[in-house]
Amino acid sequence: MLAIEFENDVNPVTADWVISQLDRAERERFDAVVLLLDTPGGLSDSMRDIYKRELALKIPVIVYVAPQGARAASAGVWIGQAADILAMAPQTNLGSSTPVSAGGGEIPSDLKRKVVNDAAASLRALAVEHDRNGDWAERAVRQAANIGARRALELDVIDLVAPTLPALLERVDGRRAVPKGLVLNTAGARVERVEMGLWKRLLDTLIDPNIIALMLSIGLIGIVVELWNPGLVFPGTVGGISLIVGLFGLQVLPISWAGVLLMLLAAGFFVADLFVTSHGALTVAGAVTFVIGALILFDPAGPAYQVSLPVALAIAATVAAFMLFAVAKIVQIRRKPVEVGAHTVVDSTAVVRRDGYVLAHGELWRAQEVDGAPLVPGERVDVVEVADGLLLRVRRLPRPTEDLVLSSRKEAL
Repeated sequence: MLAIEFENDVNPVTADWVISQLDRAERERFDAVVLLLDTPGGLSDSMRDIYKRELALKIPVIVYVAPQGARAASAGVWIGQAADILAMAPQTNLGSSTPVSAGGGEIPSDLKRKVVNDAAASLRALAVEHDRNGDWAERAVRQAANIGARRALELDVIDLVAPTLPALLERVDGRRAVPKGLVLNTAGARVERVEMGLWKRLLDTLIDPNIIALMLSIGLIGIVVELWNPGLVFPGTVGGISLIVGLFGLQVLPISWAGVLLMLLAAGFFVADLFVTSHGALTVAGAVTFVIGALILFDPAGPAYQVSLPVALAIAATVAAFMLFAVAKIVQIRRKPVEVGAHTVVDSTAVVRRDGYVLAHGELWRAQEVDGAPLVPGERVDVVEVADGLLLRVRRLPRPTEDLVLSSRKEAL
């Protein structure tokens, strides 16, 4: 007996893992497979993948809502009703399967009728085919009905209530699975429990919308730093890895292309502020655009997969602060005097080596006195300007003896 512990929401990563375990149970010819279910629901496409595999499995499938305090809400109801045996532990609940819009609100009336009618028919068909209460299944969709374990047993919503998995296996032994017609042989069965491994848990974490938004922002910062200071390995590497991780999440979850375009526009604003003098206006525009794009990025995934407003604001504020710091540094650098090139010798002192040449900053330059007088080797001169052709125009500084003569003349006067 293979017992699959599924305590998570229903998404592409978890659905892939559950289906792989169902395949394994059939391939290795287990007598039956038990899905220990505790879920708030999730994505409809992933839910459909799971229950379609349950229906096609050639061995009995038991869904057990457990442990006590667990729930099978929304998508979990379809997974439960598709099972050959649906059981619940005491103090568990089932239901609340009304479809909602991508943003979590009411669906427009015309579309709502189509969506609700389709969902109600689907869940009712599953319940009826497994000899369960189709009326309640329809109410779970149309009225968001929710029901506890004892009441669910009374209304034939489920097949039985059992406090533990061993007790469940003893009670279902000898039953015939409907509609597959398979007889369960579960009494005293050896149970092999499996749960999600570290890699799948990591992937499940990485598709959290808040993590995706964070990874995309780190990727943006890393790329900006690389553009600002080419040659740095660490920022570019971290940014590239973060961007790939974020793109993985975008690939797995349903996304809004309007949100993607807004995120790209925000990145464009941030980068442009490094090259365009906007005094931070482009950074502010990028921050606002980022928040709006992040909030609608995962709209098609439903309310369970949305970037929270505090997280979006925190990321936008952090990126904006970094960009404003970078822009301020760029402005500061641009306002600094020239520190390289020929003009750095202006206003410096040089020494005449021979007529027409002076030594300035350790280099020999062609030079000319501003008044046309010849330059005497050993004289100290002041560099006035750099003329065309890298010719220094210089002014002769007074010699020490000349300084003494001028000083004595002043005293005599």
